[in-house]
Amino acid sequence: MSVFSIGLVVNPLAGLGGSVALKGSDGADTAALAQQLGAEAKAPQRAATALLQLADYADRIKIYTGAAGLGEFSCEQAGLPYEVVYQGAAPTTAADTQQLARKLVDEQHVDLLLFAGGDGTARDVYAVCSAEQPVLGIPAGVKIHSGVYAVSPRAAGKVVAQMVRGELTSVTHADVMDIDEVAFRQGQVRAKRYGELLVPAELQYVQAVKMGGRESDELVLHDIAAEVIERMEDDVYYIMGSGSTVAAVMQELQLPNTLLGVDVVYNGEVVLADATARQLEQLIVDAQVPAQLLVTVIGGQGHLFGRGNQQLSPRLLRYLLAQHDVNGLCAVATKRKLQQLNGKPLLVDTGDTELDDALSGVIRVITGYHDEVFLQIAAP
Repeated sequence: MSVFSIGLVVNPLAGLGGSVALKGSDGADTAALAQQLGAEAKAPQRAATALLQLADYADRIKIYTGAAGLGEFSCEQAGLPYEVVYQGAAPTTAADTQQLARKLVDEQHVDLLLFAGGDGTARDVYAVCSAEQPVLGIPAGVKIHSGVYAVSPRAAGKVVAQMVRGELTSVTHADVMDIDEVAFRQGQVRAKRYGELLVPAELQYVQAVKMGGRESDELVLHDIAAEVIERMEDDVYYIMGSGSTVAAVMQELQLPNTLLGVDVVYNGEVVLADATARQLEQLIVDAQVPAQLLVTVIGGQGHLFGRGNQQLSPRLLRYLLAQHDVNGLCAVATKRKLQQLNGKPLLVDTGDTELDDALSGVIRVITGYHDEVFLQIAAP
């Protein structure tokens, strides 16, 4: 019987800042402050909860880990055999996470690297792991924004148990994300994608990045805004449609926004605010300038055009279609909003039936940072 090797990395300081309202625990100073305020380490216990799901497979696994809080304590609590291959510092640092992970991957060649922590820990693992090393995170931090974590410690254990049993387990690359904690404590959400790690693709157990209901709307809107802004180019007129999702982009650009109207942005400045259809045609179509439209789903029926954004005239839309085709009409929406459509297509009702037919088909909708879904557009 083959033995499944597991490398276990626990960041014992992960999650310390949550209970004492520090909104994270990145950095030794923050972790020390959290402990002074009475915070208790949760990560070793959460790692043990995951390992308990492997109790029936003790003779089929071999765990390599770090001393004390880096994993040893968790293995002891779960009653599983283990081998300590790294000692670490006291208190531990990000360097310990990286050095232990590197040793487990490069020297022990583990089948799976299992780690407990938050988004900072995921970044540390990403820094030393190849793109083809299977990993899985046990959620233990304040910020769990990355798609490399299971939805809970028990879920993480169940995924590992499937792998130990040899059950067919697909893998996929998932985003490693992290938030600027300093900005977050000041009420600003600034997320950044650092790369990808290879994780089991068990959808019922592994967290999907930016899925509605699993993260705050603020984070999702920020991610959408980050993706849109990354795509923006100089010397292009950006027609910013109405709605709160588009408003999030304008907020990230630090520009004034007409929530229920249409604005135009050019090289980082609003050049036309609360525009009428005629003003848009004069600025864009009559001048024959390069332009792109940012639009979101309006109304409960899933309309892209014809509900609340009639300023986007058929003439303007035809001009934009000629430049870009339908995927040049940049659509944005949260997955929560799209899920409320219950599989129904997006709708267009421009008042021009030929244009509606031209718009029908498949469109990519930005739902997060480097995250898109394909949806059908139909003319009602």
